[in-house]
Amino acid sequence: MDRPGDMSAIVALAPVIPVLTIERAADAVPLARALVRGGLPVLEITLRTGVALEALRAIAGEVPDAFVGAGTVLNARQLDQVRQAGARFAVSPGCTPGLATAASASGLPFLPGVQTVTEAMELAERGFSLLKFFPADVAGGLGWLKAVAAPLAGLRFCPTGGISAATAPAYLALANVACIGGSWVAPKKAVVEKDWATIERLAAAAADLKRP
Repeated sequence: MDRPGDMSAIVALAPVIPVLTIERAADAVPLARALVRGGLPVLEITLRTGVALEALRAIAGEVPDAFVGAGTVLNARQLDQVRQAGARFAVSPGCTPGLATAASASGLPFLPGVQTVTEAMELAERGFSLLKFFPADVAGGLGWLKAVAAPLAGLRFCPTGGISAATAPAYLALANVACIGGSWVAPKKAVVEKDWATIERLAAAAADLKRP
């Protein structure tokens, strides 16, 4: 597949980025294939389990149509680790000055997380115009995004955290929302039971969601 070189091009590939916390390395490739078949090629593997890097490497090596990246990247060391594992982009829940500097120097497409207007302004000064808004549901949700649309007119967001299939359309209807991140497309029960058909159906429904 096409290999975009920046986050704006990456998030344009699909309206939803599956946020995946993989507990068993053996699930990584079939899970990725199901999501890609459903129309969601951009996958975020969170660094929340001991097999995350192994899962990332497996998907990068065995699912060529997936555009796989790493989430929950907290520091420069992890940024280097995920790049070596084959990540095509990185996502952080928040962002320190050190991580922002390392990300800019690495050349790896990077989606830094924010929760406040000040954080968004600081990252905008560093050249980041696409930001993760996290945790979206408890940090103001739709109301926050609507309120900052005018004062932060040059910025776009990927809200993540607590978004469901029911609330996703309202987020995607906002002009300053580039995409959303969500875990509902890969329910834990379906992954444990290896119910890849259900995950493919959920991905297809998410891929059909409309953006402005």
